[in-house]
Amino acid sequence: MSNKEIRVRFAPSPTGGLHIGGVRTLLYNYLFAKKNKGKLILRIEDTDQTRFVFNAEEYIYDCLKWCNIEADEGVIQGGDYGPYKQSERKEIYLPYALDLVEKGHAYYAFDTVEELAEMREKFKTKENPSPQYDANTRMQMKNSLTLGIEESLKKIKAGEDYVIRALIPQNETVIFEDAVRGTIHHDTNTLDDKVLIKTDGMPTYHMAVVVDDYLMKISHIMRGEEWLPSTPLHVLLWKQLGWEADLPTFAHLPLILKPDGNGKLSKRDGDRLGFPVFAMDWKDANSGEIVKGFKEMGFLPEAFLNLLAFLGWSSGEEREIYSMKEMTELFSLDRIHKGGAKFDYEKAKWFNEQHIKNMTAQELLPFVKNFYPIADTIKENDLLWVIDTVKERCQLLTEFWEQSFFFFEDPESLDMDSLKKGWNEEKELFFKTWIEEIKKQDLNNPDSWKDSFENLIKEKAIKKGAVMMPLRVMLVGGKFGPGIFDITSFIGKEKTMKRIEKALTAL
Repeated sequence: MSNKEIRVRFAPSPTGGLHIGGVRTLLYNYLFAKKNKGKLILRIEDTDQTRFVFNAEEYIYDCLKWCNIEADEGVIQGGDYGPYKQSERKEIYLPYALDLVEKGHAYYAFDTVEELAEMREKFKTKENPSPQYDANTRMQMKNSLTLGIEESLKKIKAGEDYVIRALIPQNETVIFEDAVRGTIHHDTNTLDDKVLIKTDGMPTYHMAVVVDDYLMKISHIMRGEEWLPSTPLHVLLWKQLGWEADLPTFAHLPLILKPDGNGKLSKRDGDRLGFPVFAMDWKDANSGEIVKGFKEMGFLPEAFLNLLAFLGWSSGEEREIYSMKEMTELFSLDRIHKGGAKFDYEKAKWFNEQHIKNMTAQELLPFVKNFYPIADTIKENDLLWVIDTVKERCQLLTEFWEQSFFFFEDPESLDMDSLKKGWNEEKELFFKTWIEEIKKQDLNNPDSWKDSFENLIKEKAIKKGAVMMPLRVMLVGGKFGPGIFDITSFIGKEKTMKRIEKALTAL
């Protein structure tokens, strides 16, 4: 690694919800920067105004806040290389594109939408069903290569719409190093003359990303595998602009795949299979549809990041549960996998379960409270005790209320099938007798409740299993929950007797 400062960037487009692939890219950049005492830059890439969604940018900031990841520079933090939003940098890009035109690496093109469609139809063959604007077609089109520079400048002066396209050299090989994939060789004859500056004066992604990465002194570009085909063009632009000495290190991250490994994971897969693919709930501005996120499904932010880290990276150790601090210490580019990683929602929940188990009730409290509908009415010490009592039973934060509501509210319904199974007069008499015993006794802890119950079992010569399950159903509504006598001790004599009597009436 060179001695220059490590500067990485997370550069999302505000076009929708933040997919877990995007969050993983953010995470790897963050871990790499922190490991190497570098800086993480947050840049908003909003050059494509046609795809802009008004609430998406704020959503990105909210996701970073929930993940407890803070950029060192960016739209919110500021910094020496701003603005950090591409739409606010519009005037920066054109001079660099004009420099490319002057050097013979780019050209003006005046083709209309209709003319481009005609070209694609004219040059379409069985072997090439989708002709590109490239070395094979450019000399048949309306551009400064065919019209001449003088005629082209007249058209521009007259206000005619134009774009600036990259002039891809023929019969060359672009070679660059990728920290994940090794040395990449790419034949320029397979590249097309991408638009660099659009008719509205805005740069395309290709132009903006190269200029911004150079001006912001980015040392390493970590991004998804889907950007690998664009990298040869970007490398060409770095060289043509005279910046080859500052070319960043590339690291193209593997895809996150569908659970069956058949293609890239998408929102539709989440909808179809019932799991989230966005970090947080995302409300589509056009349809009004709300897409569930990991936060609202009950994931801890650190568990979420832990599971994402292992979708494409390995620690080199046998264990899989890590804190952010531990992952930072171990992270390195050479442990990022080349192959795609299958997303397994059951494994994701396992990660969350392990983090829940490893946290104290006090640490869990602020997260659990968000999923407790009556949290404001409960004493903190009571809630802490309940969290500690049920956390071993919870994979998701949403399950804390499901596993403990009966400490605070009577169950709305009872599992009558379980209650009636094997029910007889002997059991009914046992519970009626125990109610009378409860009234007389001083029951102030789980042990005293247990002794009272078991003493009556011995006295009545009844099997313990025959009455324990009915008691659980009477208290919580079903066959679940923590220790029976932890429940009775918490809710007290009056509520215990009331729930038993209500169940007896229902039988």
